[in-house]
Amino acid sequence: MSRDSPSDITALDALALSAAIHARRVSCREAMRAYLDRIARINPRVNAIVNLAPEDTLLAQADACDTDLARGRSRGWMHGMPQAIKDTGHAAGFPTTYGSPLLKDAVAAQDGLMTARMKAAGCIVIGKTNMPEFGLGSHTFNELFGPTGNAWDLSVSAGGSSGGAAVALAQRLLPVADGSDFMGSLRNPAAWNHIFGLRPSQGRVPFWPSGDVWIGQLGTEGPMARTVPDLAALLATQSGADARTPLAIDTPFVAPAFDGSSAHALKGLRIGWLGDLGGHLALEGGIAALCEQALKRCEGAGAIVEPTKPGFDPAAVWRAWLVWRRALVAPRIAPLLARGVDARAQIKPEALWEHDQAQGTPLMDLMRASEARSTFYQQMLALFERFDVLALPTTQVWPFPIEQRWPQQIAGRTMDTYHRWMEATIYATFAGLPAISVPAGFHANGRWPGGLQLIGPPQGDAALLRVAAAYEATCRELLARQPDAPAAR
Repeated sequence: MSRDSPSDITALDALALSAAIHARRVSCREAMRAYLDRIARINPRVNAIVNLAPEDTLLAQADACDTDLARGRSRGWMHGMPQAIKDTGHAAGFPTTYGSPLLKDAVAAQDGLMTARMKAAGCIVIGKTNMPEFGLGSHTFNELFGPTGNAWDLSVSAGGSSGGAAVALAQRLLPVADGSDFMGSLRNPAAWNHIFGLRPSQGRVPFWPSGDVWIGQLGTEGPMARTVPDLAALLATQSGADARTPLAIDTPFVAPAFDGSSAHALKGLRIGWLGDLGGHLALEGGIAALCEQALKRCEGAGAIVEPTKPGFDPAAVWRAWLVWRRALVAPRIAPLLARGVDARAQIKPEALWEHDQAQGTPLMDLMRASEARSTFYQQMLALFERFDVLALPTTQVWPFPIEQRWPQQIAGRTMDTYHRWMEATIYATFAGLPAISVPAGFHANGRWPGGLQLIGPPQGDAALLRVAAAYEATCRELLARQPDAPAAR
């Protein structure tokens, strides 16, 4: 096989790049050079990667990886591959800013657990990816770095909170991307940038360091990729128990073998289509139809799709969700407010709202919300007695203007909080279930992608990935679509 040219390197999927590096058809320096050149050309327009490390430092690290391979030593499947860490995660020597001016100089002294695991698999950390301030709201903008434009249309939102990661991946500034998901933060931006984003089962990818290892389990880190095999490979690297995180899943995650048998994973699969939850969710025009189109692809491959009622009270789930969310968000904001009166002026209103709502919340309210969550979990289990997978729209709206903070209305219905328009994502999160956003197609204007959310049963990550891989096989032409390199703004 001929040596891959540097200009082709960024077009390779992550596993293909790994194979090329290990076969020494591509050097790690060539890979780093190709990605840095593409970042230099495109990132100033999309603003996906922030705090990029110096070029000479990164090339020297790539050279060290080449030396290792010359001596017969591979660091792992990500050997020499560039990786940018979402700015919620710690990477030694890089600031962990959470998109806040108050944290712009908060340089991490050590790697977070996920970063350490990816480094152990051979990646070279090149920088961080942009996100909303404190990860709040599925729209990537902040006062420190500015907004990230959608990979397909710079004038609209990239989603979030892993928006920088999704855009970097879609524009081939990274081979794979990591992120985190509290309220759809791996799924929403994946949908809006035409890639795959997986929220793993609760405990699959443990988070460390963390001040709390018992209650704060609604958010989880996880993978994004342009293909399902790449997604599974990254999840296998990120996952695994750690003694410091007692609620982590003990059973090792093994990436499925995506052989010929995986193409038949849709045959006979029972999919429960939850739609708009009996009218509870406000959906913008065309969203449901796009998801139903994706489900027809599944039916064409032998799946059995059945529209179904939710079997739970969405309004009760939402009320319980609000209590849990503000209880977990407020302690992240409080230490910054303690810096003094000027700190409050430097924190986004949505974060202040979460913090202020939590003040004076009785412990009994949290316990009642926990009981409501427990009831909801049992109701979700009942659905999985009838279905193998549940389906929902990943997003309730199409990408909106980048200048807008959040959608005030959907289909004539007023959104009563800054995150009500993201409600479709809370069900997998609240039940601790694995959920993946798969590309479903595009808006009628041809520029805005949308996604279908597939939710699996407890700890069913591997089975869900096999389903996603089978879906991937039904729409190769759709998935082959790539965004143009954006014109200068």
